[in-house]
Amino acid sequence: MNKLYPDAASALDGLLRDGLLIASGGFGLCGIPERLIDAIAASGVKDLTFASNNAGIDNEGIGKLLRTRQVKKMIASYVGENKEFERQYLAGELEVEFCPQGTLAERMRAGGAGIPGFYTKTGVGTLVAEGKESKHFADSSGTDQEYILERGIFADLAIVKAWKADTTGNVVFRKTARNFNVPAATCGKITVVEVEEIVEVGTLDPDAIHLPGVYVQRLVLGAPYDKKIEFRTVRDQEMG
Repeated sequence: MNKLYPDAASALDGLLRDGLLIASGGFGLCGIPERLIDAIAASGVKDLTFASNNAGIDNEGIGKLLRTRQVKKMIASYVGENKEFERQYLAGELEVEFCPQGTLAERMRAGGAGIPGFYTKTGVGTLVAEGKESKHFADSSGTDQEYILERGIFADLAIVKAWKADTTGNVVFRKTARNFNVPAATCGKITVVEVEEIVEVGTLDPDAIHLPGVYVQRLVLGAPYDKKIEFRTVRDQEMG
């Protein structure tokens, strides 16, 4: 099975349609599938739901798709760096499901493992728990505790960014860029990965594989990339 595609648009060919639930890797601007997001923007599909740690920033990452009004709903943990996100949410133009970061990662992981739901204490007694089923369990000390039911995420499509992959789709991420990419990749019915480098089978250390090729249906080489900075912090040059 050939998993290699010449560009992001062809890697997404036949997969995009209005109303998709898409799981997207990345944290801030670290490890985001830039080429695939650009291809989604160019396709014009709309009414999309994205499950992602955040929506990027204005005009970067999923923020590009907010600008083009292609996103109907965000399932996210953090949205504080995106003014357009804020504007659409406050105007009632964007549906938002806030989800604690660890819970979001576990919802993706659960979906990838075929687990429809799990109970967690995170969010109990907060707005996160509203409308969710709860149950009591005894903790390790025997004390009765309340837990809420969270649903696993089963995405129609997963888009992720990686460092290296071999031609069969075995994937290695680089340091913190692994972030949400692994759980996002596993919960997609179809997973498309863009990478900085594609190598031959046998090149990667089998013990260093972060995402096995069984989860990956399509691959595209996205390099070269420009290093984008979310916050630029500078200081005045000290006077001698």
